[in-house]
Amino acid sequence: MDFEAVSKMVMDQFGKHQVRCAIIGGFALHAAGFHRATVDIDFLVHVQDMPKVKATLAALGYDLKHESKDAANFWGKMDTLGNIDFIIAHRKYALAMLERSKPFEIVKGCTVNVIVPEDIIGLKVQAFSNDPDRYRQDIADIYWLIKNYREQLDLNLLREYFGLFNCSDKLEQILKETNNAQ
Repeated sequence: MDFEAVSKMVMDQFGKHQVRCAIIGGFALHAAGFHRATVDIDFLVHVQDMPKVKATLAALGYDLKHESKDAANFWGKMDTLGNIDFIIAHRKYALAMLERSKPFEIVKGCTVNVIVPEDIIGLKVQAFSNDPDRYRQDIADIYWLIKNYREQLDLNLLREYFGLFNCSDKLEQILKETNNAQ
């Protein structure tokens, strides 16, 4: 996948069609300053904009491989297009994440909204709660974000996210460990 070309192409079209979206996943980590490999582009998109997303991506050469009320996955018909995944914002937490997202130049000449570190953490807590195989990578990302953004983080929001998935004790452990590491 040519991330730079695909990002510019997709975001240009989303801008033209006023698609309310934000980058999540590996690119959001990149925007926060943590660089690691990623194999696709992940978005959070407003539920009302999904018809525009589907039409836009079909016109750009993507096939819809899966869609539910919560997520959609598109695969490029050519390898250079890669895969693009969406979480569909229709619940209060996801809609609030979209509202809090901030513009960031993800690649030269391509500015997109990116979710804030608290929301990256919230999605990672949800991900490892739903798929325990993701725990090691997601918890490492969470530790890094908390260590590097601790002074700016809304700890009440983090406590709410961890509480939603019955792992409040894990957050308190991370806060204690990252505080001692400084």
